[in-house]
Amino acid sequence: MEIDRTGFNTANEPHPSELLAEGGTVGKEVGVQELRTAIPAYCFKPSLLWSFFYLLRDLFYSTCLLLVLNYCLGLSTVQDSALIYYTVVNLYGFCQGIVWTGLWVIAHDSGHGGFSQSSLLNDIVGFTLHSALLAPYFSWKSTHRRHHIYANHIEKDLNYVPPQREDYARRLGVAIEALEEVAEDSPLVQFLRIILQQVIGWNWYILSNITCPKTAVIKKNMSLWRYSHFDPWGGMFRNSEVWSIILSDIGCLTTIAALYFLSQQLQSFELMCWIYVVPWCWVNHWIVMITFLHHTHPSVPKYSPESWTFIRGATATIDRDFGIIGTHFFHHISSNHVTHHLFSSIPHYYSPIASKAIIPLLGKHYHGRGTFTYSDLQVSFSDCQFVEEDRDKDNAFGLKGEKDSQALWYRKGASPQPEYHQRGARLSPRLEKEVVKEGDQEER
Repeated sequence: MEIDRTGFNTANEPHPSELLAEGGTVGKEVGVQELRTAIPAYCFKPSLLWSFFYLLRDLFYSTCLLLVLNYCLGLSTVQDSALIYYTVVNLYGFCQGIVWTGLWVIAHDSGHGGFSQSSLLNDIVGFTLHSALLAPYFSWKSTHRRHHIYANHIEKDLNYVPPQREDYARRLGVAIEALEEVAEDSPLVQFLRIILQQVIGWNWYILSNITCPKTAVIKKNMSLWRYSHFDPWGGMFRNSEVWSIILSDIGCLTTIAALYFLSQQLQSFELMCWIYVVPWCWVNHWIVMITFLHHTHPSVPKYSPESWTFIRGATATIDRDFGIIGTHFFHHISSNHVTHHLFSSIPHYYSPIASKAIIPLLGKHYHGRGTFTYSDLQVSFSDCQFVEEDRDKDNAFGLKGEKDSQALWYRKGASPQPEYHQRGARLSPRLEKEVVKEGDQEER
């Protein structure tokens, strides 16, 4: 059996390609080996020529934007008009954020072994790019790998795992039987929740691992901030990963130090923020929007431990079209996400070819293509609050009635209070006492 190169050597979980080989068939129509065979063999072998071409191309775009910004800020018309000045710096931040998101995707590909056939080169490129964007490379590489192995597993996936009916009712503070009576969010509340997620979602996830169930972590029952991607001895990582997590922290600290010296050289903290912080915030927004919309859609199921298989989990995502931004600047990460989950080491420049080969074979396990707009965020927020079994949707999807063939489907509802920590993390002693007291009152 051929094992895809991923560069992940520290974890004990099975490799995604091993799960693919054991995954049986996609429904009754196609086997996984048939999917692999349908994809041209060269798609599984990264090309250094193309990998470096796209890396250098994005760096060239970024350099050009910096030069244009420097030129514009030297113009008297820009210096004399606050309106023109803020238009220029904000336009720069938006455009640079799109370019840097492409660099982020290249680093992500490197973590999957998709930049080259050398694990060392993959890690050098990925570590450099992610550190420059204040993303802890080895830390996120570890948790993201587990997300790919257990995608859409209700207990083992780490990203955007929704609550089930009982937990959802508890978080709303209502009885399970009264859920249907709870009013949905007003447009204003929904808008504010979306803005909150898009502005701080990535940073809060890295700091506290929100949207992850307590059953998916390595070390359970640790305190609130011990599930951070920056904690080498925290609950997310094995002891064998300590030094790689420390190296990730050093990479991010080095970037912070470089930004401090940049602000000293520019003699302007404000200008440093326009040059780096604003584009960086746009990057974080795009990453959150991409990942959230891929994995949160009314027609995309989750699976219980009894019904989950690798092939079901890997295909329970949706491709999203975002025009030239998605294909040219974001390197197809939004438009070929199903293929990426099935064969994560395929380089981004080969993913359209692979998708064209396998999508016709997936049948109902391909959930279609969506768009990439604010309206899509609204749908995912309003229609995807919790999951539960739905026999009608199972039948429509072609699943049998047995327990091991049932899926969990999204339901509408109001938004609970925003999550702020890893589920199952120990709270402060005071908060723990309050939770226990509330539980006692409910029992009475």
